[in-house]
Amino acid sequence: MQFHEGGCLCGAVRFRVSGTPRYSVICHCATCRKASGAPSVAWLTFALSQFEFLSGEPRIYRSSPGVIRRFCGTCGSGISYETAKYPDSIDLTTMTLDDPQSFPPTGEVWLEHRVSWEAVNLSLEQYARGSVGETET
Repeated sequence: MQFHEGGCLCGAVRFRVSGTPRYSVICHCATCRKASGAPSVAWLTFALSQFEFLSGEPRIYRSSPGVIRRFCGTCGSGISYETAKYPDSIDLTTMTLDDPQSFPPTGEVWLEHRVSWEAVNLSLEQYARGSVGETET
């Protein structure tokens, strides 16, 4: 079994995932943009059973109904996104991994929310909305 570790900017929160992610995408939705202060966010989706916190106690923000975002209470680094819609999954911010190169994105989601000045990577699968598995643009 392959393990990958990661954590926040200040090192207070550390985590580990095992195996490979279900999805690796770049999200352009408005809430991800606001939560991160960036034009898009790279996410990895793992089975919740593949994930564990090693140290630290992240803070929780309920960004919308049924959604929990976890972040470091010291440095503010966003760590994860969990939704009641998929209770057996956890999305991790790709860039919090110690080796984010391990899981390059395969798609871009919520392109209908993309800011006009951010380029689209046409080599990736493109989705106007939601998530992988929905109708492509």
